[in-house]
Amino acid sequence: MSATAKPAVTAQPWASLSRYTAARIGLGRAGASVPTAAHLAFQQAHAEARDAVHTPLDAEALLAGLRALGEAPLRVHSQAEDRARYLQRPDLGRQLDAASAALLDAQPAGRADEAPDLAFVLADGLSALALQRQALPLLAALRERLLDEGGWNWAPPVVAVQARVAIGDEIGARLKARCVVVLIGERPGLSAPDSLGIYFSWAPRVGLVDAERNCISNVRPEGLPAPAAAAKLHALLREARARKLSGVALKDEQDERSLAAAEPAALMRLLTG
Repeated sequence: MSATAKPAVTAQPWASLSRYTAARIGLGRAGASVPTAAHLAFQQAHAEARDAVHTPLDAEALLAGLRALGEAPLRVHSQAEDRARYLQRPDLGRQLDAASAALLDAQPAGRADEAPDLAFVLADGLSALALQRQALPLLAALRERLLDEGGWNWAPPVVAVQARVAIGDEIGARLKARCVVVLIGERPGLSAPDSLGIYFSWAPRVGLVDAERNCISNVRPEGLPAPAAAAKLHALLREARARKLSGVALKDEQDERSLAAAEPAALMRLLTG
């Protein structure tokens, strides 16, 4: 390139801000177009997101991991018989098939005062990759907190295939759990194909609406790591059990308390980065 020739890519003056976010900012331009490298990276991210949606869950590996934690997990299936049907009919992913419903109904029933506090549902959702990578570390970290605190009991964890969030309410109701916690693969984004979501409902029953659930999202090492997600979930579950509710009436006050306790200078640093 001669001394007077223009560079092939025109850099954006604020491109340095990209180190603070996975969003596609400051990409520069090549003439009137996106630079080739950025275009190829976008195509790769799009392919990874599509793969995350369509790759089947390795349920046997997940069940083996749960057994290694000392659990006796169950496997169930929604009414969506395959992935194509699951994507076309979201309603079928919210309901158990007949065999799965019978399996849960056949679980031993204890006295009312022995009902499990929690039922854990591990669902593939729209990213089996997320469940495969994030669920076991999160569940292990949460179990440690629950065992350390004492006073908690839970039903056998349930691995649900071709499942949507609301299937957890039917599972929790059939297991007679006071609260159901659903770990589910979130819809992949172009920067996060393996993000796990957590949804929990107090007094689960078929027909609950979203306003009656709480959600913690973006559980992954690059987002909310498993130990931090477990701490947040544990705090919310304690409040849910004490107040016997979930959803919009139950707020996550951890961050607000942390900000309120900060010194003014520290608070300013938090707000300004």
